[in-house]
Amino acid sequence: MVLMSALNNALRNIVNAEKRGKRQVLIRPCSKVVVKFLTVMQKNGYIGEFEIVDDKRNGKVVVNLNGRINKCGVISPRFDIKLDAIEKWVVNLLPARQFGHIVLTTSYGIMDHNEAREKGTGGKVLGFFY
Repeated sequence: MVLMSALNNALRNIVNAEKRGKRQVLIRPCSKVVVKFLTVMQKNGYIGEFEIVDDKRNGKVVVNLNGRINKCGVISPRFDIKLDAIEKWVVNLLPARQFGHIVLTTSYGIMDHNEAREKGTGGKVLGFFY
């Protein structure tokens, strides 16, 4: 079996562990994009602390879950989003206006859609969580 997307694999593992009621989940392989996505989730309070384990290969991440994630996923292909089109994507992807986040990769780094609006930039959509 060939791994197509490390980010998709990581988010799927998180959702499955959350549904089973686990307190921790081990994610492997790990990439810089996965770590930045987890940082955005942690900043918004959807996951607890996470620890990066360096095994001299691809790396592993141990994530502490706090039971707030209902769903998270990857948008593939990574569509371009302009600043004025962010609202359309929020309506299409998220269940409510004040609930959930879309993660974008911009020239300022990886951030959620609210931070991208504040900085006045668009980017490519990575995924979502709520």
